[in-house]
Order: sequence, then structure tokens, then C-alpha cells
Amino acid sequence: MEHPWFQRLRRIRQLGLTDYVYPSATHTRFQHALGCLFLMKQAIKLLREKGVVITTDEEQGAWLAILLHDIGHGPYSHTLERSIVTGIAHEEISLLFMERLNSQFSGKLDIAISIFTDTYPKHFLHQLVSSQLDMDRLDYLARDSFFTGVAEGVINTDRIINMLTVSDDELVVEEKGIYSIEKFILARRLMYWQVYLHKTVLAADFMLSNILRRSKILGEQGVDLFATPSLKRFLEEPVNGKERLCQGDCLEVFSHLDDFDIFSVMKVWSTHPDPVLSLLCHRLVNRHLFRSELRSKPFDPAYVHKIREKAARTFGISEEETSYLITEEAVSNNAYNPDHDRIKIQTREGDLLDVSKASDQLNISILSTRTQKYLLSYPKELTER
Repeated sequence: MEHPWFQRLRRIRQLGLTDYVYPSATHTRFQHALGCLFLMKQAIKLLREKGVVITTDEEQGAWLAILLHDIGHGPYSHTLERSIVTGIAHEEISLLFMERLNSQFSGKLDIAISIFTDTYPKHFLHQLVSSQLDMDRLDYLARDSFFTGVAEGVINTDRIINMLTVSDDELVVEEKGIYSIEKFILARRLMYWQVYLHKTVLAADFMLSNILRRSKILGEQGVDLFATPSLKRFLEEPVNGKERLCQGDCLEVFSHLDDFDIFSVMKVWSTHPDPVLSLLCHRLVNRHLFRSELRSKPFDPAYVHKIREKAARTFGISEEETSYLITEEAVSNNAYNPDHDRIKIQTREGDLLDVSKASDQLNISILSTRTQKYLLSYPKELTER
């Protein structure tokens, strides 16, 4: 925990730019990781009391796996994955860090890495780290709900953990805990649309993503850009995929990146000669966010094209450059995915049922359906009158 790579998580916000909508949402990945560790300790203690055999080494492996599960996140969490470092998810970067740490600590993370990658014989330990009912989700739902003030996300983590058990090497929930699981699934769905996929949060996130995308293009073209040494490296040298990130000291340089690097350069870039970069930075730093429209059907291409033409005229840029100011994306959410590591309920008779079959209060099958919406984000002055 005292290693600089882990301490870096103090400087990465859990919810990126969500505080532009919910001002108290300034909690960090560091806090989240500690919360996950606390819940993991509770879960292992409870499972042992129910007769599940978990050795001391397995216990420590599970602790380390959940503690380090987010160590690969870059600045502003998921935004970096779409701009500066591409072709590799933060989970894969977390694994790279864990493997490097394992070398530094003489193999003490062997079991943790095996649990994290689901190659350890006891599959339920991996489910505690990564599944549809893992310690990660239990912590972030409760924590994000608290810091945003969105009461719909409140869940009873103690009750859910107390209802966990193991059957045939699968993490399952005792039948009497089904109502807490229903509440968990519903809370997750509501939190996605009210917080994680809030249209204003998405607009801010797209602005940041386009800032990094634009700066990367300029950096590759040799345009002089102020940047911290670590960020400058990633702006000037394309990083795509695991192989590139593993080369030389690239991962070490990545470990020096955090939210402060990005926000500092945005303040400087707000006066950069490039009109696209300066406009985006000035507006994001000062929270002059773009307008965002969210619809259930795709936008009419003619409507989007008209906005692009107006953007080119208004800001004196090429139509190609308007792609940095106008973002059209499909966003989706399904609170429960029955095709991926199902949540199973153990009946009093010992049978295992998928939660969607066992539920008698909510139609989980409806909640498990992927809901897709379409978002269009652009500067407010382009709004049609």
C-alpha cells in the first residue's frame, strides 16, 4: 500500500468529471481500493464461518487481488483508454503492474495474480474480485451513491455479504438474501442513468477525451505543447496495445500520470494558438460545458451535418476539425447480464437458480435487457433556434 504505484491512486478521481454535476463526487480510486479490501475481509471471514475452506495464503491473495484491481487506471479513469493509451483496457494494465510488483516482492503476488486472472483452482475467489456481485461493485455503488447524494444507489452491503456462500466452487446467494440482490440490481441500473451515464457528465467526458485526442494528434505532428514529462512522452509516442506499453520504461512513465498532469496542461492549453484545443480546454476548465441531447433513436444524419456546418462557420475551422467539437455516441446500460457469470440463488432445498428465475418481486429479465440511447454533444451556441 505504501508503494508509489498504489499511492498514485490518491490522485485519480473515482468518477472523473462527475463532480461537474455532483460537486461532492471527488472521492478517489485510492479510497475505493481500501473500501474493496475492507469488504473482501468481511466476505472471507463470513465464508469461513460457513465452513468454506480458505487458507491464509488464499486469503492474502484475495486481499491483494482486490486491493490492486484498479491500479492500472489512468488519469480521469476511463477517459485515457480512448485517447492517449489505446488498445489495452485498464484491467490489463493492472495485471502488468501486478506482475512487476510480483518481481519486486519476490513472488508474493503469485496467488493474487492467479485469482485475478481466474486461473486459480478456487473459482469463487475470482468471483469475489470480478463478477456481477463482486466486492468492487458493492463498494463503488455504496461509495458513489454516498458522495453524489443519489439515494437510489444505496445498497445494504453488510446484508448482501452475509447472504453469500459457496456451492460447487461457485459464489452464490442464500435464498433469504434475494430481496437485497433485487435492490442491488435496481440500484445499479438507476446509478448508471443518473450518475455514470448522466448526459452532462458524458458531455464533459467527451470534451476531455477530445482534448486528449487533439493534443495527441498535434504532438505527433511536432506541434509544441506544454506538458509534464510523463504526459509529453505519451503525446509524442503513440501507445497502442500491451506490447507497446511493456517496452522499455513505458509502464514506469505511465505510473507517473494522474489527474494533476491533465488538469495542469488544460489550464495552459486554454490559451494555445490551436483554436480547437484552446476552445475545448478553456470551456472544460471553466465548466462551460457543451450541450448534450439524449434520445432513444439515432439522430438524423442531416441534423448532425447541419450542426457540423454551423460549427465550421462559427469557429472558423474545417469540417473535419468539427469532429472534436461534435460527438455522436451510442450509450447503453444493462444492470444485469445473464450471459456473463450469473448471480445464482441457492434455494432452501439446495437448488441453484438464476436470480432472474428466482425473483418474485421484480422482473429481472427486463432489467437485464440492454437499454441503448443516443447522445449528441456540441457547443451550446450551435443550438437550433
